[in-house]
Amino acid sequence: MQNPSPYRFHLAALFSVIVWGATFVSTKVLISNGLSPAEIFLLRFSMAYIGILPLARGKRFANNLRDEALLLLAGICGGSIYFLTENMALEFAPASNVSLIVCTAPVWTAIVMSLRDRQERMSRRQALGVATAFAGMVLVVLNGRFVLHLAPKGDLLAFAAAWLWVFYSMAIKNLANRYPALFITRKVFFYGIVTILPLFAFRPFNVTGEILARPLVWGNLLFLGIIASMLCYLLWNAAMHRLGTVKTTNYIYLNPLVTILTAAVCINERITPVALLGAALILFGMWRAEKN
Repeated sequence: MQNPSPYRFHLAALFSVIVWGATFVSTKVLISNGLSPAEIFLLRFSMAYIGILPLARGKRFANNLRDEALLLLAGICGGSIYFLTENMALEFAPASNVSLIVCTAPVWTAIVMSLRDRQERMSRRQALGVATAFAGMVLVVLNGRFVLHLAPKGDLLAFAAAWLWVFYSMAIKNLANRYPALFITRKVFFYGIVTILPLFAFRPFNVTGEILARPLVWGNLLFLGIIASMLCYLLWNAAMHRLGTVKTTNYIYLNPLVTILTAAVCINERITPVALLGAALILFGMWRAEKN
C-alpha cells in the first residue's frame, strides 16, 4: 500500500495554520463575553478531548513511562502552559512584540533539530528560505508600524511560549514513529486539561449557563474546540510525522499573515504595502525552504 502523497500533509499543515491564525477573533469575542483565557482553554480542550474519544479508543497509556512523560510534556508545552504564557504576555507587552517573538519558534526549532538530527539539517538554500520567510514575518507583524516597545516581562513570557512550542515539536517527533497521531493528540488534550485545572484553585471557573447559551459564545467555542483544536492538532501532528518537524513548523510563519487578513475582514484593520511585501517574502521564503 502506497504512502499518502506528501502534498496532503503540506495542505494539512497549511489548513491548521490558517485556522490558528483566525482563532484570535474567536478568542477576542469570547473574552468580550466574560470568559477568561484559562476558561476558554479548558472549554476548547475539553470539547476537543470529548470529540476525539470515539475516534481514538483502545490504547490508554504509552508503552513505557518515558513515553508517557513525553506525552505529559507535550500536553504542557503545546497546551496549558503554552496558552497561559502567550496570553499573559499580551497583558504586559504590545501584541506586535508577542506575535513577533512567538513566531520565532520555527527558527529555534530548526536550530535545535539540526543539532540533534542529521535528517532535519537544512541546506544553504533552505536556510536562506527560512531567513527570507522570517524577514517577511517581521514586516507582516509590524504592518508598517516600525515601533517595538521593550516590555521585559511580556517579552520574556512570549519568548517562553516560543520555546514551549519547540519542546512540543521535539516531544511529538520522538513519539510519532511509535504511536498513531490519534493516540498522541488525545493524550495531548488530556494532559493539557489536567495541567490547567490547578489554576482554578486560584481563579475559580466562573462561566455561567447564561453565558454559554449565547449563540455567539457556543458558536465560537465549537470553532475553537472542534476545528482549531481537535481537527487541527490531529492534522498538525500527522504532518510533523510525515514531513518532519522543521518543514512543518515553518508554516507558522504564515500565522501573522492570516491574522492580519482576518483582522482586515472582521475588524477593518488596515493592511499596508509593507505588510504585502512581507507576505510576498513569506511565500517566497517558504517555497525555497521546502526545496531540498
